Amino acid sequence: MTKITKHFIQKIPKTDLHLHLDGSLRLSTLIEMAKGSRIELPSYEEEGLNELVFKTHYTDLHEYLAGFVYTIGVLQTLENLERAAFELAEDAHAEGVRYIEVRFAPQLHVTHATEIGTIVRAVFQGLERAKKEINTTISKEDICFEYGIILCAMRRFNRQMSPYYERLLNRGKTSTLRYSYARASLALAKEAVKLRDEGLPIVGFDLAGEEAGFPAIHHKAAFLHAHRHFLRKTVHAGEAYGPESIFQAITECHANRIGHGTFLFSEQAIKLKTIKNKAKYIKQLSEYIANQRITIEVCPTSNLQTLPELKSLKNHPIQQMINHGLSVSIGTDNRLVSHTSITKELHLLTEHLVLTNLQFRDLVLSGFKRSFFPGSYDKKRAYIRKAIMLYDNLAKQYLD
Repeated sequence: MTKITKHFIQKIPKTDLHLHLDGSLRLSTLIEMAKGSRIELPSYEEEGLNELVFKTHYTDLHEYLAGFVYTIGVLQTLENLERAAFELAEDAHAEGVRYIEVRFAPQLHVTHATEIGTIVRAVFQGLERAKKEINTTISKEDICFEYGIILCAMRRFNRQMSPYYERLLNRGKTSTLRYSYARASLALAKEAVKLRDEGLPIVGFDLAGEEAGFPAIHHKAAFLHAHRHFLRKTVHAGEAYGPESIFQAITECHANRIGHGTFLFSEQAIKLKTIKNKAKYIKQLSEYIANQRITIEVCPTSNLQTLPELKSLKNHPIQQMINHGLSVSIGTDNRLVSHTSITKELHLLTEHLVLTNLQFRDLVLSGFKRSFFPGSYDKKRAYIRKAIMLYDNLAKQYLD
C-alpha cells in the first residue's frame, strides 16, 4: 500500500459538507469587519486573537464557542455576509475543495432592518459570485466548483442573540421557551422551502446548538415540514449527548445525515433508563445507520477541541465508523475556530488511523455521493463520475 501524502490530498477533489459560515471567516477579515462595525475585540492583532480567543486547544465546548460572539457580531450587515461567503468559497477552492455546503443560522443575523430572506440572499450572492469567478479559471481536466446552502435552526436561544429572537420572545410572553424554540424552527423551515422554490440553492435544513437538555424532538414540526416538501435534513446529534439523540434525529426528524455523531458507540453516554441492553441498542442503531446509508459528518479537529477528554484521534469513534461500514464524510466544522482545512483533516486521518487506500478513497468520495447536491439526480451522478475519474487518475499518478 502506497503512503497517502499531503501533496496527494491537496491535489484530489474534495468536499466539505459540514461547514459553518460564522465559524470560518478569515481572521484578517474579522479584524477589518470589527473595526468597521465598531465591534470591540480582545485584540486587533491576529496573534493576539489566536492567543485569547481562537486557540488550538480548548478546555470545553463553552470556550470553543466563545469566539462566535465576535464572528456573529460582525456578520450583521448584508455586505459583510456576502463578503464572508465569497471568501469562504475562495478559501475552500484554493485547497482543492470542489463542493461545499455552507450552513448558518439566518435568525442570528436578522437585524431591525433585515429579514431571513434578505440574509440568505446576501450569502447566496457571495457564493454565487465566487462560483462564477472560480469556474472561469478551471482547466478542462478539473471539475467545476459547486455549492449548496443549509439553513440551521437553533435548539435554544435568548433575547440577546438577535432582534429576531427578541421579537419572537416578546410576542410569546405567555408561551414556554420550548414553544418559542419550536416556533422559530418552523418559521425557518417554511422560509427555507419558500426560498428553495424561488430558485435559491437551499439544499438542507439543520438543527444546531446546545444538545443536552434540548432534544431534537422539540423541533419535530419544522423537520416534518421540510420532509413533506422534499428538503433534505441533517441534525447535530451525538455531539454532546448519547446514541438516543441520534436515534431521535433519525426517527423523529427524518435526518438524512447526522452532524458529528461522536457518541454513537458510547454505552456510558446512554441516559434513557428504558434502554436496558445498551450494547444491543448501539449495535442495532449502527446497523440501521449503515444499511440506510445515513451519513455521519465527522469533524475530527473540532471534536478533539470540544471533547478534550478524547485526547487523540485514536480514541475517536471514526475508526469504528469506518470499520463498521458506515457512510462517513469529513468536514471542517469551523475553519477559523479550529484552525483547519479539509486537507489538514484528511491528512490527520492518514497519520492516526489505519486506512487502506480504498477506505481513504471511499471516505473522500462519500462527500460527493452523500451531498445534498442542488441539481437534478442525473446532474449529480454526472458530477460524481467526474470526481471519481479525477480522483482515480490522480491516484494512478501518485499512489501506483
